[in-house]
Formats: sequence, C-alpha cells, structure tokens
Amino acid sequence: MTEQKLSTSQLAKKRGINAKQLFSDLKRAGYINRGEDGWVLTEIGAKFGGEYRQHTKFGKFIVWPDNLLIDDTLSSGKQLSATQLGERLNLNAKRVNQLLSELGWIKKNEQGWQVTPAGLTHGAQQKTDRESQQLFVLWHDTITRNKRLKQTVIEYLGQDANAKSTDKSFSSFQQKFAAKHRTLDGHYVRSRAELIIDNWLYMNGIVHAYDRQLPIEEDQLSDFYLPSGKVYLQYWGDDNGPASERDIERIKQLYQQHQFSLIEIFSDDIEKLDHVLPSRLREFGIKAY
Repeated sequence: MTEQKLSTSQLAKKRGINAKQLFSDLKRAGYINRGEDGWVLTEIGAKFGGEYRQHTKFGKFIVWPDNLLIDDTLSSGKQLSATQLGERLNLNAKRVNQLLSELGWIKKNEQGWQVTPAGLTHGAQQKTDRESQQLFVLWHDTITRNKRLKQTVIEYLGQDANAKSTDKSFSSFQQKFAAKHRTLDGHYVRSRAELIIDNWLYMNGIVHAYDRQLPIEEDQLSDFYLPSGKVYLQYWGDDNGPASERDIERIKQLYQQHQFSLIEIFSDDIEKLDHVLPSRLREFGIKAY
C-alpha cells in the first residue's frame, strides 16, 4: 500500500500551525530551498521522505510523510560564503568554488558564479554583489555534512590514497572488472569501447574524468565526466560487463532525478564517434576539434 503523503500546506493544517511557518522551518532545516521557479526539494528533504508530485492544475509541488520529523540539529540556519566554507574545509575560496564547480553545483560565467539546478538541491542560494554586480553563491550550512563534498575534498587532498588501496570492496571491484586497457592519456579502462571513447576525447582536446562518482548520496559511478560542459557520458555496451535493463533504467533515473546532463553511447556508436559525438557535445558548449 502506498504511503499517504501530505502537501506542506496540508501538513501545516494537520499540525495546527501556519503554512508560512512550516515552509520557514523546512527551509531552515535544509529540507527545501528557494529557486527562481519556486520551492526545490533538497537531498536532505528527500532523505526525510519528501518527494515531488504533479498536479494537473497547480503543477509540481512537494509532499511529506504525515509523521515528518524536522531535525533542528542539522543546521544553525546560517548561510556560508565560499570563504567561510573554505575555513571549515581547510581550503581557500578559489579552490572551494573550483571543487563545487567540478561537482556540477555551480558554474562560472562572465557575471561570476552561477547556481545550477543540482546546486539548488544542496542548499545553494544565488546572490549578487551590490557594488560590482558580480554573481556569487551562499550555501546552507548543512553542506558541510555532505558526503560527496567531503569525499571530493579528501580525494583532492590525497588523504584517502592509502585507504583506497587497501579497501576490500574496492579491491574486489577492481578484480571483477579489472581496468586493463591503457589509454593515450594514461587512464586505465575496462573495455576496448571505453578505450576508444577515452582516446577520442583526449585527441579532441576534451578534459574528462573516468569512473567519476556522481555527486549524490547513492554510490554510483559515471563512465566519463566532462567538467567543461558539466555533462556525463555513459556507455551502455555489453563489453562493460553484464548490465540488466533494470540496472540501466535505475541509473538513467538517477541522472534524471538529479537533473544531470547525460550523453548516452551505445555499441553501434563506437566505430563512428566522429559522426556521433561532436553534435551531441555542442549542445553543452563543448567543441570537438
């Protein structure tokens, strides 16, 4: 039986409080965030049972379990600048923004740092400097608890190199799907198809990461990540190991759920990447030479 969930207004009425107050409480706890088009459900809010529903007349809205717990201990209600966040991570503001950009939560343009849809789900708030009119971002302080941000900082600083080399689950994964094919740029990949893709990206001057963890709570690797376009590239060929249609659909839903840009490559595309990839990459502002 599907759990009955209530809209924020319905939940406020049931609890005998003003709806505006409940929205404020949820925002302070980091369960929702305010975007240009309305309220955004954050990853924290989803953990506590929040989800989107679609209404034919009123559009998309958020619903909650009727026994929703609002954990006030998660946040002090403060917003952090890149400098303040860097003080907690032992990094300077420039490096913090670069890592947040690599995660796909912000992007740089001529006006400054701009929040992405994924950034909104992690508590980002777009701001404009009154004097310079430059864009900058403030972060809900729950960002300091974010699993993927902490992992990215650790990887950047090289603090988990020894741990990863001895981690049993990681070693088991390596043995089962050994990356034996060495690409032109020194990556080791698991299949001939991935080698062809990696070499194509390298020869076309496109910066890319291989086996990048998606910046979400779930443990899910992407085949390739192209940071300049904030786009992921996934290969669905059989030579990457058996993947059921159910697994593929689950992974696709993750990309869609978190609004990640995705380029899909199939076995039939491998021998004609020169015809397939350039047009797909241009959609994300990436030029292939």
